[in-house]
Amino acid sequence: MPILSDIEIAHQSSLKHIRDIANKLGIAEDDLELYGKHKAKLPLQFINADQYKNKKLILVTAITPTPAGEGKTTLSIGLGDGLSKLGKKTAIVLREPSLGPVFAMKGGATGGGYSQVLPMDDINLHFNGDFSAVEKANNLLAAAIDNELYHGTKHLNLDARTITWKRVLDVNDRSLRHTIIGLGGKTHGIPRESGFNITAASEVMAILCLSKNFNDLHERLEDILVGYSFDKKPVFVKDLKVANAMVVLLKDALKPNIVQTIEGTPALIHGGPFANIAQGTNSIVATTMALSLADYVVTEAGFGADLGAEKFINIKCPVAEIEPVAIVLVLTIRALRYHGGAHSASINEPCLDKVKMGFANVHKHIDNCKKYGFYPIVAINYFLTDTEDEIKWVQEACHQLDIRAVLSKGWSMGAAGCVDLAQAVLHSIDHGKNQYRQLYDWNLPIKDKIFKIATEIYGANDVIYSKKASEQLEALNKLKNASTFPICMAKTQKSFSDDEQKLGAPTNFSISVREFEVAMGAKFIIPIIGDIMRMPGLPAHPLLENMGINKEGDIYGLS
Repeated sequence: MPILSDIEIAHQSSLKHIRDIANKLGIAEDDLELYGKHKAKLPLQFINADQYKNKKLILVTAITPTPAGEGKTTLSIGLGDGLSKLGKKTAIVLREPSLGPVFAMKGGATGGGYSQVLPMDDINLHFNGDFSAVEKANNLLAAAIDNELYHGTKHLNLDARTITWKRVLDVNDRSLRHTIIGLGGKTHGIPRESGFNITAASEVMAILCLSKNFNDLHERLEDILVGYSFDKKPVFVKDLKVANAMVVLLKDALKPNIVQTIEGTPALIHGGPFANIAQGTNSIVATTMALSLADYVVTEAGFGADLGAEKFINIKCPVAEIEPVAIVLVLTIRALRYHGGAHSASINEPCLDKVKMGFANVHKHIDNCKKYGFYPIVAINYFLTDTEDEIKWVQEACHQLDIRAVLSKGWSMGAAGCVDLAQAVLHSIDHGKNQYRQLYDWNLPIKDKIFKIATEIYGANDVIYSKKASEQLEALNKLKNASTFPICMAKTQKSFSDDEQKLGAPTNFSISVREFEVAMGAKFIIPIIGDIMRMPGLPAHPLLENMGINKEGDIYGLS
């Protein structure tokens, strides 16, 4: 029997009307803002702080990712379905896919096999327009900045050389990283250097996902820093009087989207900041709404636990005033082979010795979770190339660390393949030693916060600052309240270090801060570590080469 692709499984699945899915959460059809039969937006009225603080939030994270991917979204969906199968009122909360990875190398973000959210075509391609709204709001601000440079009607004395705001586009396009705009003569604007970021890297996206309501959204947009005047005074969006128009563009984008899994579990999908350059988690409104409507909520944080989970614990949770009750740490046997020295071409070849060597990466992530107050449940995302010896060794190694490791087969079996994992999570919630705590106090000096993340979470010996970063740090300390912001590291997801070639759990290394950015609206400090970029490029053979539409009008090649 041939193995079906994710999109073939999705197309063969029978979707329920979204009103039936919403009804599982007690939402009437009249309260849905329908986008056809299978998608809808939810009004913010369903957020109830008195209810959501007593519910169970489960965070899914992962070991350091490999080029093959570890299936964190697939496992999150499978776990949610597993909890539903056990009779728990459950909702899943995920980020929206960016078209950059969809058409490049990583693929979509709707899960895989029989643990998917549907309709996967729509979710992966444009969805309900949230990314487009973020893009338009971002670029409206960019247009307003250049308009002020041209007309000068607000008398801001804005120095074009200090403008940090860039336009965004939801594709991978390295040729747009650095551009010159305003050419063609005096009627076409003021020539200056600029560039593009990918939409997921926009501060507008970060703000959308950290805002609690429309007022909060408006205030955060007003606080965006765009540059400095010639007399070195900061210039904010509020000075340009464009925040109201940006909120208008984001009116519908702030509302979470509800869809369903293959097995009919409600899923709220909203927002899409990357975890290697932003906070890497879905929106506060989606998470708190799900907690208001369901008893158990499964969410995920992007890339490895050193990035997504760290930012979830230290940025999102304090802002949203929420706390997870359990952490699930996803690994694959083939990822352990990779971290143990196997080449990409041989990661599907069994090798217990390489699994043992690669386990150092798991050990470090487990230790990090304990620093947040959690004994994680390790979920082994099963692949056909896994051997019984490799699986048993990992389970025993975890047991030696007082950690339970559970085999998960959500990709091939859906909810039935995740029941054991769901039961382990419930046991951890009811009988475990978990107690949420932040890694650092926001009021610490900026350098101290960075040092704590670099040394305790990454395992670095020291943090080195470039001359540019040191100068920028001085300026940051002079900006109102900026020194009390949390830290949002921009770092490669491929290693604990800033060198993606250092796999496993490297030691005796330093972290290099190349420069700083500050998200005054999102309210976090962004140290740029190493060569991380905010506009990815396409690989030599991107996924887009294998996509198309057949004669029946069905999309193929989407994953």
